Amino acid sequence: MTTHLDMDTIAKGLGAERRGKVSAPGGYFGALQLLADVEARFQVPAGGGRPTDPRWTERRLVPLASETLDRLEELTARIRKHGSVSVGPMQLAGLLLERTTQQLSDEEAERVVGPRPATPRSASQVRQRRRGAPR
Repeated sequence: MTTHLDMDTIAKGLGAERRGKVSAPGGYFGALQLLADVEARFQVPAGGGRPTDPRWTERRLVPLASETLDRLEELTARIRKHGSVSVGPMQLAGLLLERTTQQLSDEEAERVVGPRPATPRSASQVRQRRRGAPR
């Protein structure tokens, strides 16, 4: 018999507040978590083929540096060696992208992207900006 733990009740009993998920982002435990995610989410389609996450409905091209692709290929080779699911580099990229966007706060995302330049409000402001005139 499996016991269900109610984390809200535990937090309340400890006088704590639940603030979100905690994950191991790197190292040995992070690698184990990534392997577990791949094995849990990727399934072989009914008609056969490469395992995939059945929730993925969108297909997009994602630009990346060759060094990033090399790293993804290294990681997928390790996953294939130690796991039971064959996964491709871009499938792993999709999984990592989903995990990162779930964990990234709005403030962190803004810091990564950097400050947004002010946009002109009128045609005259556009002309002034092109000439280098002060606002």
